Amino acid sequence: MKHLAQHIESLIFTADAPISFGDICACLEETFGVEFHPEEMEKAISALKEKYQDEAFSFEMVEIAEGYQFLTKGAYHNTVGTLLKQKTRKRLSRAALETLAIIAYKQPVSKSDVEKIRGVNSDYALQKLLEKELVSIVGRSEGPGKPLLYGAGDKFMNYFGLKSIKDLPQPKEFKDPENLIGEQEEIEESADLVDPVTD
Repeated sequence: MKHLAQHIESLIFTADAPISFGDICACLEETFGVEFHPEEMEKAISALKEKYQDEAFSFEMVEIAEGYQFLTKGAYHNTVGTLLKQKTRKRLSRAALETLAIIAYKQPVSKSDVEKIRGVNSDYALQKLLEKELVSIVGRSEGPGKPLLYGAGDKFMNYFGLKSIKDLPQPKEFKDPENLIGEQEEIEESADLVDPVTD
């Protein structure tokens, strides 16, 4: 088949995890309606491996986890590592964190309710959270005007390393009496966790 290697290359490039030899064959057979001989497939894969060994490429095709994947060559790991560090430094602002905390603990919640708790306009913070997919629109309220309701977004769990929303810290985890100086005032414990992150 003409350009077989390029079709295989496109599958490996697109896959978000190592793609197995069997999955590559199954995909191509369904696409073109023909059966490919294993020898033909292996020859094309070997040609791709050899192609990306050339120093003109900063990445290579490797066999890993019972599949194939493109990975950056070792010589460029430091450069890539710097980029990843820079990305992690782009932390959320205090306003965004406050807004996100309120939404996470009170979801589904409207923008007006968020602003009542924070005491300030939250348009910009909410917009940034939506752009980062840390917050998403989950519906509309039945109240007057049917305002939009917000909840934790698709990337919320991954950003904070949580398995589920139930893994969020509980109220008692925000209190540390041992670090207080002087007489401690009584604090009414509540299921609402907004206070620790608001002014």
